[in-house]
Amino acid sequence: MKQTIWALVALCGMTMFFSCDNGETYADMKEREKNAINRFIKDHDIKVITQEQFLAQDSTTNLEENEFVLFNEDGIYMQIEARGEGKSMVEMAKEQSKDSTISKTILCRFFEYDIEGGDTITTNQYSSSIVDKMLVKYIHRSRRYQASFTEGKMVEKYRSSVVPQGWIKPFDYIRLTRNAGKIAKIRIIVPHSSGTSNASGYVLPMYYEISYQLGI
Repeated sequence: MKQTIWALVALCGMTMFFSCDNGETYADMKEREKNAINRFIKDHDIKVITQEQFLAQDSTTNLEENEFVLFNEDGIYMQIEARGEGKSMVEMAKEQSKDSTISKTILCRFFEYDIEGGDTITTNQYSSSIVDKMLVKYIHRSRRYQASFTEGKMVEKYRSSVVPQGWIKPFDYIRLTRNAGKIAKIRIIVPHSSGTSNASGYVLPMYYEISYQLGI
């Protein structure tokens, strides 16, 4: 009986050893993510610019040069395809009061692509009747955003109303309008730390193309 027990203990120990030996660490997964993003940038001839250059260009990116700005604080790369007409949420809040909080419904069309896997994950671009909606709140006193999905493909796919930080990032740089022909459009590379819960859990970088339209 004792021999059987010790044999089981030894087998469990060996299983744990080989699992640890063959498994990826978080550092390994982050390195894999970094390499995948770098390959994507190279394969798509993306020119990376600094935040300083981005600001010097009036917070725009040169589309002819295929520029993406790298935000060092979170590793997000963003290209502004169209800034949009209207006003930013910051401007809207300032017009009310320096301590004001504003909430807006935002309509989004998007394309989500798994950079490492090379697959489209989900999109709502193929149906004119489907649009993702999110409620976005800007708190001017603390200069931060809160957002939640209220309906659409992202809620359906991830069973969550949580909006990834990568989707919120552009709000400081885009303007919002109801005019469908003048809406803001961005392209963005989102590392796992600013992505969905699924991306965060599996350390997956995502590429998005997103348009932002002011809802009613």
